[in-house]
Formats: sequence, C-alpha cells, structure tokens
Amino acid sequence: MTESVYQEVIKKLITAKIASPRLEARLLIAAAAGVDADTVNNETRLAQSATAVLKQMIEERLNHKPLDKIIGHKAFYKYDFIVNENVLSPRPDTEILVEAAANLIKNNNFTSVLDLGVGSGCVLLSLLKDFPHLYGTGVDKSNAALDVARQNQVALEIPQERIQFVSADWFDDNIVNLIGAPFDMVVSNPPYIPSSDIELLDIEVKDFDPQSALDGGHDGMDSYRRIAAICQKLLANDGFFLAECGIFQAADIIKIFTDNGLAHHQTITDLSGIERCIIFRKKDCN
Repeated sequence: MTESVYQEVIKKLITAKIASPRLEARLLIAAAAGVDADTVNNETRLAQSATAVLKQMIEERLNHKPLDKIIGHKAFYKYDFIVNENVLSPRPDTEILVEAAANLIKNNNFTSVLDLGVGSGCVLLSLLKDFPHLYGTGVDKSNAALDVARQNQVALEIPQERIQFVSADWFDDNIVNLIGAPFDMVVSNPPYIPSSDIELLDIEVKDFDPQSALDGGHDGMDSYRRIAAICQKLLANDGFFLAECGIFQAADIIKIFTDNGLAHHQTITDLSGIERCIIFRKKDCN
C-alpha cells in the first residue's frame, strides 16, 4: 500500500529532527493545498500543482527556514499574523508583554498607545483589536516591516483612523516630533541581543529574522538607552512604558530607566521564571 502524503512528510521532518513533525506536516500540507490543517490526514490527496508547492516548502523547512515564514503566517496571542523575512517572527514570550499592557489599559482606561519597533504589528494590533476605543501609533525604521504591519491591520479589520504608522528610527534627533507624543502607554520589544551573540543564535533566528530586529549593540542595551532618554517626552502623566527583555538583562534595564527618571513599577516573569517584561511609570504621576 502506498504511503500517504501525510506520513511521507512526517518521516522527512523526523529525519531532519524538526520539532512537532506531525503538527508541522499538517500545516505544510494545508498551506500547499489551501485547506484547513484540521482536515489533513492519511486520506489527504494533493493535486499536481499542490504537490510541487509542498515539495518546495519541505525543502525550505529541511533547510531550517521557520515554519511561519514558509506558510506566511503565525498565531500570536488571540490572533493570526502575516509574517515574512522582513519581520521578527512573533514569539510566545512577547505575549507576556501584550497581556501586561492589556491589563493596564483595562484598569486605567487608556486611549493611546505607541509601539516602538512595531514589526509585524503583533503587539500593537493585538491591543487595538482587544480595545476598540484605543488609538495607536507604530514606529519602525524598516518600510518593508511597516508594509507587513499594514497588511495585518487590514486582515484584522482595524480602521485606518485608529492607527498611524511612522517610518522612523528612534535614534533620529526629531523622533518625538515625528511621532506626535505624548501617549498613555509606550510598548517595545527592541533589539536586545549583544552583537557578539548573534552568531550563537539558533539558525532559524539568525538566518531568517532581520538582524536589525535582533542586534542590540555590544551589550544588548543600545536601544534601551535611547528609549530611556526620550521616554519622559513620549509618555503622558500617569503613563506607563513596557519593555520585553532577554535573560539576565532586567537589572541593567531597570537601572537605565530609573536613571532617566522613570519609576520601576513591576517585573513580570515567564513560565520558566525568566524576567521577560518590565514596566515603568512616570515619577511625577499621582
């Protein structure tokens, strides 16, 4: 009896030591065939055109191209986001940042949020989708990334009047004027990998995520220092700044922001106990 397409793909992924080979096999086959992944099983048959597409997808996956960048989208938080080589792949760690921001918005009735380094838009658009009264601004120096964020805005049916995208680098001297501050909340998942550590990253990250979204300078702190220097001007009174951070970076980040006049409000750990999200507040608020 001829082996099913589903089983063939599973075996190839297992041989390549790909994690979750059965799940990935369903997702790859579904993407190639244009069907729902839940319908893929041993009975699934593919047209010749879909078989050719699947062959190319499998080749890319065996070369460790991330699954989401092969199929073109990834689930994050409550929603699904278009992704490609121009944006950082959304990660579960960043959902901690979104959940913390959502709690603050709910408890403080905030109406405006700024996302520095918006990328695919997964953080900002998740918040705008959750809170229909919220207005947002997304900043990124990559126009290609902003194109992806705009696609996700349309896909999530977020009205244009509730969001603006700004093509700018937060190292620009006039960044505060370009953005149109202040905001009730500023969020950021900035580049925080030390430059010398980039080559040590998993191949799916270092070879397929934009380096500009990873490289945080010699100690990983370049972007935090810059954001801290302008954060007071970006935040309204009673405003909060939330940042994602890497392993063992929390103490340094807290010092950088408190030295620049913000009060450390809270540090949130992930399920492994790693400090992942740090929250600051303007000192002059009540």
